[in-house]
Amino acid sequence: MELKQKLEILADAAKYDASCASSGTDKRTSTGGKGIGSTTGMGICHSYAPDGRCISLLKILLTNFCVYDCVYCVNRVSSNVPRARFSVEEVVNLTLSFYRRNYIEGLFLSSGIIRNPDYTMEQVVEVARVLREEHDFRGYIHLKTIPDASPELMARAGLYADRLSINVELPTIASLRTLAPEKDGQAIRRSMGHLRLKIDESKDKTLTGKKPPRFAPGGQSTQMIVGADTTDDRAILDTSANLYGAFRLRRVYYSAFSPIPDASKMLPLKAPPLVREHRLYQADWLLRFYGFDAQEIVTGQDGMLDLDVDPKTAWALQHREQFPVDLNRAPKAMLLRVPGLGVTSVARIVTARRVRPIRYDDLARLRVSMKKVLPFVMLPDYHPGRSLDDNNLKQRLQQSIAPQQFGLFEPF
Repeated sequence: MELKQKLEILADAAKYDASCASSGTDKRTSTGGKGIGSTTGMGICHSYAPDGRCISLLKILLTNFCVYDCVYCVNRVSSNVPRARFSVEEVVNLTLSFYRRNYIEGLFLSSGIIRNPDYTMEQVVEVARVLREEHDFRGYIHLKTIPDASPELMARAGLYADRLSINVELPTIASLRTLAPEKDGQAIRRSMGHLRLKIDESKDKTLTGKKPPRFAPGGQSTQMIVGADTTDDRAILDTSANLYGAFRLRRVYYSAFSPIPDASKMLPLKAPPLVREHRLYQADWLLRFYGFDAQEIVTGQDGMLDLDVDPKTAWALQHREQFPVDLNRAPKAMLLRVPGLGVTSVARIVTARRVRPIRYDDLARLRVSMKKVLPFVMLPDYHPGRSLDDNNLKQRLQQSIAPQQFGLFEPF
């Protein structure tokens, strides 16, 4: 099979991996005539898919052969899809060639399971080793690790990769047992625990005062499929909160289930609304940066996020008795719960009000969404009046244009 044909198959097979961010790692550069690549982003062409995902990394599978038969996976062993496999040398050459052309800023490498987990992991780690040691590649490398691989291979992967990830696949262990019985949810979490310990150890100085060897400075992340089972959003966010707390993950990525050819009857016939994935990301942000608890974000009795408004606005509408908030007196924790105010704008408000009272014109200069903010705040020269009692407030806060996904070449 020609290299171009392999690339078409294995790049397409990797599109279901959403976790392609390249933040949080060490700053490395090839200035001074040594090595190749950089993680600083200078001169890198970032491109985006129509649904907003960053695709500035060369995101491919080593192979889409797989010995597992996960019901939801298009690359499962029983799937009737074209198969291909890269050699280690081909992945290395593609990465270097694309980087020299300024197409990418690094490599995101995953793989189906061939022969056994250890054999597959050896091949994945070898790609990273050759790039780092033989070509002095200093760009970004993200490796998708195999949970059942030996701890020694996982440890080697962390020496070369900027970020490691292990997919939990589905929100609950019970769902994983049903749809992917060959995978062990507890084993996945044990592997995540081992990675956390290695990452923590790499940040602690030794008794001699020297830092231990570099190990996955970008941390670890995971991904779960949304909509392949009946798990509601409240349970999904509860799982995410537990993962963040137990393993100090950098990110949990949510991937809306996509119907696949020759699908099992256990899977839904239709994909979930794309906006559900978007709302989960917004809710995830509230967990990580806004001080919200997983159980309070989902306001609906059915356990699902409101698709009409963002989760913070939905929470505020359910707790109108806590508003309006005085921007000059309220604590920072309460300001973070005001719809339309982000972390940066709240920090600026807290700093500015130490000098003088915040007024209407000051709020407008922050370039926040005045439509969202004004019903929930009061200022020396502004009060929302009875707008909080308006039964149509939710309708007024909804986007005037329903979210839709444009084609790559469609005008908008």
